[in-house]
Amino acid sequence: MADFIFYAPTEVAFGRSSEQKIGAMAKKYGAHKVLLHYGGGSAVRSGLIDVVKQQLDQQGIAHVELGGVKPNPRLQLVREGIELAREQGVDMVLAVGGGSVIDSSKAIGYGVANPEIGNVWDLFTGKAQAKACLPVGVVLTIPAAGSEMSSSCVISDDESGLKLGYQSNYSRPKFAILNPERTFTLPAWQTACGGTDIMMHTMERYFTNTPMMLTDAFAEGLLRTVLKVTPMVLKDPHNYDLRAELMWAGSMAHNDVTGERTLGDWSTHKMEHELSALYGVSHGAGLATLWPYIANYQLHHGKVERLLKFATEVTTVKQGSDDDVLTASKGIEAMVDFYHTIGMPTSIPELIGRKATDEEIAEMADRCTKNGTKTVGGYLPLDREVVAQIYHQANGDDPLTAHYAK
Repeated sequence: MADFIFYAPTEVAFGRSSEQKIGAMAKKYGAHKVLLHYGGGSAVRSGLIDVVKQQLDQQGIAHVELGGVKPNPRLQLVREGIELAREQGVDMVLAVGGGSVIDSSKAIGYGVANPEIGNVWDLFTGKAQAKACLPVGVVLTIPAAGSEMSSSCVISDDESGLKLGYQSNYSRPKFAILNPERTFTLPAWQTACGGTDIMMHTMERYFTNTPMMLTDAFAEGLLRTVLKVTPMVLKDPHNYDLRAELMWAGSMAHNDVTGERTLGDWSTHKMEHELSALYGVSHGAGLATLWPYIANYQLHHGKVERLLKFATEVTTVKQGSDDDVLTASKGIEAMVDFYHTIGMPTSIPELIGRKATDEEIAEMADRCTKNGTKTVGGYLPLDREVVAQIYHQANGDDPLTAHYAK
């Protein structure tokens, strides 16, 4: 067990009546003028934006709007938001949406609160460090990213083709409004991607070299719940209790209660960021595409114990007469079966509709490892050659692992 710092200050209002607390929460955390940030038209068409405005009006809180956030949120819109917030004297960013909107809101908050940096992208490239962030509030509509309680955000730059993250506790939202009813109309694809992302946030923490029994129990319970609930939600999308389970799991999976982020692995996330940066795919689908091959590599390079525990404590695999490697391998295959059940891809051709070229794989491996100068992952560090090998396996170029594909 290693030393760690646990910090999860976000105040959560959960349930059907939670939206009635939006204005009061914003006022509590010092808002006088809010930047209302959201994605496409669904938040407007559903009437949610009107609800938010009414709540702010009741508290006498002024607001300006900036919509247009896309999946894999873009740096250009972040810059527009920073300029707008400065011009309008905004003192809080209120994200109405899912992880992309929340991450974009955090980046705007960083840009406004750190004017000396000049270029907010410098935070993501490691050229600068934040000293503050404008307060961020959240009205969550998509349970997946867990950004409503996390310290991280990820932004894509179309100009450079890079998708990079930045992490600091300054950006943890002050409050989050979670009403499961707002997720009833989510398309099945988004629900499945969300369930995958939720699990992966905890799995990245679970595969650690410094485990703790109590934290393992939290993590395994959450993972079993999402494994069970996600297919049920897909069959019964208007079931409030099932949606509530998934929404709360999303928040708990990424606020560090299931494992300290800095002690985990994160190889799947880092490799997936290159997939979604290059092809614009859904993050959860990219995670499902890569994890079986990463886990298989870990298993056959000495990392048996945790994968064995994952198989027997999280999936339905039971420890029998099989040797440990075979049992752990069955756990990976159980996850592949789960991904297939909920409609997730488990190979790059399934994900993008074709095989990746050798040149594309080389580009992703270079970017992921900064041209071979860094390794990926904390559980089992992967160098540039191994990263490229795993991409090739996910691409169907290795017959030994091709069976993971549908």
